[in-house]
Amino acid sequence: MKLKKFEGNPILKPLPGSDWESYAVCNPGVIYDKGRFTMLYRASAETEVYWIYLGKAESADGYDFKRVSERPIYTPTQLFEAGDMEDPRIVKMRDGYFYVTYAARAVPYTLFAIGKGPKYHSANSSRALRENLTRTGLLRTKDFEKFECLGPISREDVDDRDCVIFPEKIGGKFWMLHRPAEWGGAKYGTEKPGMWITSSDKLTRWKDKSRLLAAPDPSAPWQTLKIGASCPPIKTRYGWLLMYHGVQGAKPERYYRQGVLMLDLKDPRKIISRPKDFVLEPSAPFEKAGVEENVVFAVGNVVVGDTYFCYYGGADMVIGVATAPFNQLVDFAMSATVK
Repeated sequence: MKLKKFEGNPILKPLPGSDWESYAVCNPGVIYDKGRFTMLYRASAETEVYWIYLGKAESADGYDFKRVSERPIYTPTQLFEAGDMEDPRIVKMRDGYFYVTYAARAVPYTLFAIGKGPKYHSANSSRALRENLTRTGLLRTKDFEKFECLGPISREDVDDRDCVIFPEKIGGKFWMLHRPAEWGGAKYGTEKPGMWITSSDKLTRWKDKSRLLAAPDPSAPWQTLKIGASCPPIKTRYGWLLMYHGVQGAKPERYYRQGVLMLDLKDPRKIISRPKDFVLEPSAPFEKAGVEENVVFAVGNVVVGDTYFCYYGGADMVIGVATAPFNQLVDFAMSATVK
């Protein structure tokens, strides 16, 4: 099956004249709570230095979003996130807080790439700072107005993105998916970057050993380069439904697509079904041309009634939404049971 793209896409575009979101808005995390859709999105302006910020928008119906922040909704408070903040994923925990994971760098990528960014070469500096590796940050909020930064939650010795936390404890522990870019080769059980999973007693300290959850499937060409978790998992009667992305090819013929799989309810380290076909791919002009060509990158998903909403960035420049009857999506996710 394929998700149905909204005819009114893109639902959010860059804002001309803005000094922080005039160039691109994309990769939005979305949560539905108390009858309202809240979106945190990645934004950047047309400047020589590609600073990246987080903006906020709201909607009553999941399609018509209105900006509600004249300035970035969150300003970095720590060094690890000072360069940019990308790809927010939102979950609501039973303690009443919303938790937001996001990718962060200490220095904007454009500055570091040309050797003009700050250098952290002291003996006490971590590899993450010295090499400007991507780390995952964690925010906590109750109202999307005031945020508390709980610090980086990923390791300091590896470039780690696509960190997604489950919205509740399983077996008395918190669980997180992540994608360490360098964990490939015989030592890791996968030649290309894949999805890893770990657990913890605390959301702010992930000390348990990670294990490989899924590697790119060589029999599914759309994901042969790498895969990673996209949106927070959704609990169903069968298992945890996970939207994930797969990458195929190299620029300019590189494609980002989205697929689904199902994880065991009681042990999310087990994949119980993994269809080979994708459910979303770049086809519209605004998905095929932009900052990055041929990209649909989902970060937020919610279920309202029997409608599944998937929010994604198109070509790293605009935001779109695609939907499906949730029961049909669940049935598709269960159509390729792993024996």
